[in-house]
Amino acid sequence: MNELVSTLNGLVWSPALIYLCLGVGLYFSLRGRFLQVRHFKEMIRLMFTGKTDEHGITSFQALTMTLAGRVGTGNIAGVATAITFGGPGAVFWMWMVAFLGASSAFVESTLGQVYKEKLNGEYRGGPAFYIERGLGLKWYAWLFAIVTVFACGLLLPGVQANSIASSVNTAFGIDPNVTAAVLAVLIGLIIFGGVKRIAHFTQVVVPFMALGYILVAMVIILLNIEKLPEVIALIVKSAFGLEAGFGAIVGMAIQWGVKRGVYSNEAGQGTGPHASSAAAVSHPAKQGLVQGFSVYIDTLFVCSATAFMLLITGQYNVQAPDGSALFTGIAGVAAGPGYVQTAMENMMPGFGNAFVAIALFFFAFTTILAYYYIAETNIAYINRKVKRPILTLLLKFGIIAATVYGTVHTATFAWDLGDLGVGLMAWLNIIAILLMHKVAYKCLKDYEQQLDEGKDPVFHPEKLGIKNADYWSTSTSEENLTAEKGEAQQPQR
Repeated sequence: MNELVSTLNGLVWSPALIYLCLGVGLYFSLRGRFLQVRHFKEMIRLMFTGKTDEHGITSFQALTMTLAGRVGTGNIAGVATAITFGGPGAVFWMWMVAFLGASSAFVESTLGQVYKEKLNGEYRGGPAFYIERGLGLKWYAWLFAIVTVFACGLLLPGVQANSIASSVNTAFGIDPNVTAAVLAVLIGLIIFGGVKRIAHFTQVVVPFMALGYILVAMVIILLNIEKLPEVIALIVKSAFGLEAGFGAIVGMAIQWGVKRGVYSNEAGQGTGPHASSAAAVSHPAKQGLVQGFSVYIDTLFVCSATAFMLLITGQYNVQAPDGSALFTGIAGVAAGPGYVQTAMENMMPGFGNAFVAIALFFFAFTTILAYYYIAETNIAYINRKVKRPILTLLLKFGIIAATVYGTVHTATFAWDLGDLGVGLMAWLNIIAILLMHKVAYKCLKDYEQQLDEGKDPVFHPEKLGIKNADYWSTSTSEENLTAEKGEAQQPQR
């Protein structure tokens, strides 16, 4: 089984997918005139505007739900494995995926808003919805929905659970079987409460956990600030094969940097649009811009904090594809959260191990909840015509079982399953948004024009020649704008 999953993983994560992720991100960045830079201030403003309504959630709640999926094990264990197998240069390529991926996140999340629907009293959207409505390819939409249910419901939760079990065992000596039981109970309590309970939980937990982790990492970096220029130089040189010690693995740096970058920030993977579609906004571009910023938070802030902490303290290993050691800074510790725990424990004795375990618990736990919401949204898509409530029930028990399974199995197998799920979704979604990106940029142009006119933008798809955006009737757009103005200020440019 392990060999089969590893082989499939190698096929899915071929160089073609690596180049596709980078190439599409670059194309979208050029197409949008680097909107991720031009609209940086607007991204921040939009995060805190808007109000929830009876059918949807606020922009900030949508952001935190998306971050719950983006900020997870990949930010700690994922960075460690990227450095182990790709060298310090992998960090640079993670940054590149984030910078270019912000434009991909804008496109997919804007499309999610354009083609969203109201199902059972809640806003729902995502790649399956925009593939069917925008491309008219129902079979492709169903394929994405089915792949996503399996990926988010069965393949991905194990990675998060495994890292939780590993870190709490290291810090507190808790048996993985006990961790599995606790996770099963906690996840069950929340996922049986619905999307709004998930939104409220992540709204509180995600900002707290991300800020706390970054602050502690910053303390360690500041204590070793004299090494920071040297570390940045090491990252850049290694990324292009200019560092003698890691020159032979420059290809692995790109591969692992992109793979872990996509796993961590999920830009282009198709997960982000599910939560962003649930937001009640007056224009799709608003959520597109907010979700573009979420990629920055994930990789440029949280992942960078981990990378700098490991490289500054020297608590990492690097190995060649044949398994030989290129650098050994932490002998006897497997690639994963143990690197970060050791680095932090060395700098903050008696605190580091426990802090990383607690931070990783919240990171990974909220990510599992995000996976459930994504999978549930795709089941809602499948159930639109014929109601099959048994599917949702099976998903709830399935994701709990996958969490328990991942907790007690090896980290390598768990990561292989997770990478397989991410890769399959990325292939399907990136091709779709590449075919549909013109719709997103029509929305961006319309949004910018209305801002220039001093308006708070309102979306009318018929004026832009966008078809099948049935949700966006004139009355709906105006109602959303009225709701948003309860808290929003008029935009300034």
